[in-house]
Amino acid sequence: MELKKEFTDLEKSAVKLTVTVSQKDVAAAYAETLGTYVKQAQIPGFRKGHVPANILERKFGEGIKADTVSDIIDKALNEIFENDAEKANRPLPYAEPVMEKMPELDVAKDLSFSLTYDVYPKVDVKNFSGITIKEPQVTIGDKEIDEELKAVQERNAVVIDKKDDEKVEKDNIVTINYAELDENGNEIAGTKREDFVFTAGTDGTFYRIDDDVIGMKKGETKTITKTYAKDDKNESLAGTTKKISVTVTAIKIRNLPALDDELAQDVSEKYKTLDDLKKDIVKNMESAKARRIVEIKNNDLLSQLVEKNPFDIPSSMLNAELENRWYSMAQQFQTTPEQLEKMFSSAKQTKADILKEWAGASEKMLKSRIIVDNLIRARNISVTPEDVETRYKEIADRGGMSVDEVKKHYEDAKAKEYLIDDTKEQKLYDELYKEVKTVKGDAMSFADLFKGESN
Repeated sequence: MELKKEFTDLEKSAVKLTVTVSQKDVAAAYAETLGTYVKQAQIPGFRKGHVPANILERKFGEGIKADTVSDIIDKALNEIFENDAEKANRPLPYAEPVMEKMPELDVAKDLSFSLTYDVYPKVDVKNFSGITIKEPQVTIGDKEIDEELKAVQERNAVVIDKKDDEKVEKDNIVTINYAELDENGNEIAGTKREDFVFTAGTDGTFYRIDDDVIGMKKGETKTITKTYAKDDKNESLAGTTKKISVTVTAIKIRNLPALDDELAQDVSEKYKTLDDLKKDIVKNMESAKARRIVEIKNNDLLSQLVEKNPFDIPSSMLNAELENRWYSMAQQFQTTPEQLEKMFSSAKQTKADILKEWAGASEKMLKSRIIVDNLIRARNISVTPEDVETRYKEIADRGGMSVDEVKKHYEDAKAKEYLIDDTKEQKLYDELYKEVKTVKGDAMSFADLFKGESN
């Protein structure tokens, strides 16, 4: 197809594409569409495929023209966007292109049309001046190791039911059915949950009723009234008073095993003694510490790059990210996006309110991701087979596996692609840290290092 194209950059990473298709191709497309009508048309008095073209043009003229225009536009856009040279100008998959005006067909003239749509943002990251990265200083001591050993005990505990006449105590595993009640004591639609399991006294429920069930027995129902401070960390509860009907359906306790060689052997056959287990715990903690510090440093670096290299992102990209977060939140609550909306409406909050609260952090995350992608392309960072082999060995050493086991996992194409992308990012960060200043940050505990860690 003989065509001319022109891209005009607009605000917020939008593009206007203007296309002109030659008269020769317009005429050929019209003839092809008319030919299709001739083959398929069924009109009384004529055999199928033998209706004269001029009769079809009189009867279906506007439809033939409309189909021709649609075919020309589809073929022109496919030809343009299939070209790798226009990869940067392709529409985002979740952005619907908008046609300014549907063109009118004249087989004696060229056909022109324009449409606007969002593209992946192009960012020229140049400003690295004044960037200083603080590296947290963390020491792993006996206290941290003891806490990890306690966690091992809890993971290997035997869970048994308490007697029916025994009450809920702190750290018991409790199963409840609950629902929020209105002023008249009626259940609010969309707030009912059944077989919800949590540990008493650990702040693990949406309404934070963990302590309120302490003292209840199996089968007991209780109405709990909770008033939340105006500055409560959960904005959907802040400044409200809630009535929640709770029924305890099961109470279980954990019997912790003794901290000895037998426990170590139960954890894994590779451990012969408790000391073997401790050494492995320290190794894993040191590895986790190193990964977390790298994550903190990378996030700090990207935050500063976003601040020093401002750019806009298309609204369609942000909206898609927010919808994805909403869907993920519904999965966490083991409900549907629609039911989640009802839950928040009972707290006098709308989905729009929640998405607005998320918008700032989501926009920052998207900008960080865009900067990384643009830098990788601008610096032509690639991954060699040797790089991949090195990553296999690193993963194997960290996970206590063989290299062959790691390779088997990455036989999956998507997993392999993720590993390659992650390796590109690592190589990028290695380059960037040579261009910025890194200094020692504040001392902190191992536990504090992981506070606020993203999921």
